[in-house]
Amino acid sequence: MNLTLKVWRQKNSSDAGDFETYEAKNVIEDMSFLEMLDVVNEGLISQGKEPIAFDSDCREGICGTCALVINGLAHGGMRGTTACQLHMRHFKDGETITIEPWRAAAFPVLRDLVTDRGSFDRIIQAGGFVSVNTGGTPDANCIPIPKVAADEAMDAAACIGCGACVAACKNASAMLFVSAKVSHLAVLPQGKAEAERRVLNMVKQMDAEGFGNCTVTGSCEAVCPKEISLDFIAKLNREYGKAVLKNRAEAKVVAGA
Repeated sequence: MNLTLKVWRQKNSSDAGDFETYEAKNVIEDMSFLEMLDVVNEGLISQGKEPIAFDSDCREGICGTCALVINGLAHGGMRGTTACQLHMRHFKDGETITIEPWRAAAFPVLRDLVTDRGSFDRIIQAGGFVSVNTGGTPDANCIPIPKVAADEAMDAAACIGCGACVAACKNASAMLFVSAKVSHLAVLPQGKAEAERRVLNMVKQMDAEGFGNCTVTGSCEAVCPKEISLDFIAKLNREYGKAVLKNRAEAKVVAGA
């Protein structure tokens, strides 16, 4: 098949950027979207032109690196699919495809389709881990965990931090991402020891990074390649509310003393 690509080109974060048009010829239907871009880049390089910059790593829907907005939809809009898992058979011969980077103030464009998502890393660093001293490595089955809790933790841990939820949200909210990271540890016994500090620190960092507020439109869940549920946002709100109330109560006790 032959396709027309309208690709966002931007030299760096200070450049205005604009769309450029390219022809993708003799595209094989079984190619992934990124393989198609590889072929286009090979053609550009052979012509002595700058290739299109885009992120990729695992190409198996695991790492969350392939951050592309395709025809206005994060990862192309296929349910439970990352851009690297999107195949060209979902497009039609002669179709025009528009390719953009994530659009969010907290994800500045570095070059072309590559954005800086270090804000997600800083949110995790703010509290998305267990820091209590657990001693030597325990046996995997020595801590009894109800299956319901284990399943819920695994559902949250499925988040790959790709940022599609932010790209799809009209407010550029990171609530789905943060809620998944908070909930993953909050439901496990190992994470309960510092659950309050974790949720307060991560939400504080999320706000500091400039992400918008959640208005529960559901667009984040719709484009999430791992289909993280909106239920985790509700859990985050509960965890945050409990932590705030407990901190206020403790502050009053200290003030009264």
